[in-house]
Parts: sequence; C-alpha cells; structure tokens
Amino acid sequence: MPLMPQRDDKQQSGTARLTRLALLTAIALTIFMVEAQLPVLVPIQGVKLGLANIVTVYAVFALGPGDALLILLSRVFLGAVFSGQMMTLFYSLGGGLLAWLVMCLLRPVFHREHLWLCSPVAALFHNLGQLLVAAAIMETWAVLAYLPYLALSGVITGLFTGACAQLLIGRLEKLH
Repeated sequence: MPLMPQRDDKQQSGTARLTRLALLTAIALTIFMVEAQLPVLVPIQGVKLGLANIVTVYAVFALGPGDALLILLSRVFLGAVFSGQMMTLFYSLGGGLLAWLVMCLLRPVFHREHLWLCSPVAALFHNLGQLLVAAAIMETWAVLAYLPYLALSGVITGLFTGACAQLLIGRLEKLH
C-alpha cells in the first residue's frame, strides 16, 4: 500500500492548473513591481510599458479567457496592495477588464501566430478604460484629452508586449 493516497486525474489536473495560475500571477506581479521602480520614460501621466500584460496576453491565448481573468484580477488586486496605492486598483481594473474583454472577442480572429496584433488593440482599450474610470472619478470628460497621447503610446507598447507574448508562446510550445 502506498504511503501517499493516489489522486485521480481530475484532482491532479486541478492542482496543476492552480499551480500554473499561481506561478503566472507571481510572475506578472513581480514584473509589475519591478516596472514600478523604473524611471518614467516620458513626461505624460499614465504612460508606461505595461510589461505585466505580457502574462495576460499569453494567458488569454494559451490558457483561455477564464484563467487569464483570474490571473489579471489577482495581479491587479495584489499590485495595488503591495504598492500601497489602492486608487490604482480602480484604474487598473477599468483598463485591464476592458483590454481582457477585447482580447477575448478578438481571440477567435487572431490565432496564436498573430497574437502580437491583438495586443496593441487591447492596449488602446486598456487606456480607454483607465480614462473612463478617471472621468467617472473626477466627474469630467476633460481627461479624455489624454487619449491621443495614450493611444499612441498604447500601440507602441502593445506591439512590444504582444511580440514578447508571441515569443513566450513559441518558446513554451517548443518545450512541450
């Protein structure tokens, strides 16, 4: 008789899934926290690389929308807690959820080979979501004046994060 009880395949796959989600959340959170320590690249409020989104883009295409949403929500909440900036929770949730929704809608159109094209579109909607949250909090539509600047930076950074996610998927598929 074995010392450890045998688990059925369903339990093992559940454990493997939970482990994978936890690891990806930890990676995304680590990237988020490291990026927060980098100096500001441009003098426009809200412009940053968004490197943690590499994990979200990867997760939407490799694991599916549900698991990607769990990773995104965990990273956004923990990022706000660990950074001590709870107001960022609203902005990150608004942008992240809108970007996630757009990626889920585009997922059937953009297959794994073209996910780098999906990322800039998601980045645009991420910025739009953040500005809509800002407009609601500040009770003014004037913040939408930032949209052209954030849209341009979103496309550029979205292409970069999308290319990184594309490379990540390619490398991980070769491992299997």
